[in-house]
Amino acid sequence: MLRIINRPLPGLGHCYSPLGEGPFPTVMVLHGSEGAWSGYSYLSAAILAAHGFLAVPFGYSVGGNAWNAGDILNVPLDRTAEALATLRALPVSGKVGLYGVSRGAEHALLVTALMARDKVPGLPDAVAAHAASDVICGAFIGANWRDSGDPGWQSWDPAQRAWTWRGVSDDLLPTMPIEIERYEGPLLLTHGMKDTMWSVSMTQRLEARLRQHGRTPEVHFLSEQDHNPMGEDENSYNRCLIDFFHRALGMAG
Repeated sequence: MLRIINRPLPGLGHCYSPLGEGPFPTVMVLHGSEGAWSGYSYLSAAILAAHGFLAVPFGYSVGGNAWNAGDILNVPLDRTAEALATLRALPVSGKVGLYGVSRGAEHALLVTALMARDKVPGLPDAVAAHAASDVICGAFIGANWRDSGDPGWQSWDPAQRAWTWRGVSDDLLPTMPIEIERYEGPLLLTHGMKDTMWSVSMTQRLEARLRQHGRTPEVHFLSEQDHNPMGEDENSYNRCLIDFFHRALGMAG
């Protein structure tokens, strides 16, 4: 018997959950620059579903396919806020959390901060961010991506913006701080101490600023890990993530 099922949800696509009608504690999963087609967000969703959650991989990259990640370019964050509202309205959903890795972590923190700033109803009940940036980053163009040292490598063009909010990006410029301190809910920050892609100093700065504003985030640094946890540390990381969401969202009765 299948213990995890594919559960299509109106307006949200294919999601994963345990058997039954719920309501289940719910987590929206935001992919990174690897794009929605890579499957990483679906893997995370399946792991969460195996532990009692309704898990929703939310694809937001622009274009792309199984061979190309697509772009993070002028992504409308309003669409994420609307998807959170759609999730809340479903009878199968309980409390709703938001989880992102890398650019998905930036996405999760930024949309939460903007919703808090503008008093948009339906803030996430909890947020988890792994390998997050403390500032807004520039657009990512999948077709242009190269390893550092490749002859085709190029720095981000600051004129190309990753995100929009209410149709504009003028206050979402690269290097602007992500004001996650506006959010009062449960927050988990994790980062590999040996991350060679996004420096761990970004999460350290996030933690410092949050504590300066009286917030109490849960913060875990993975001492021997790069950008993505591997091996036994991946198991420990997943246990930490699942425990956080179990406590923050509660289990269905």
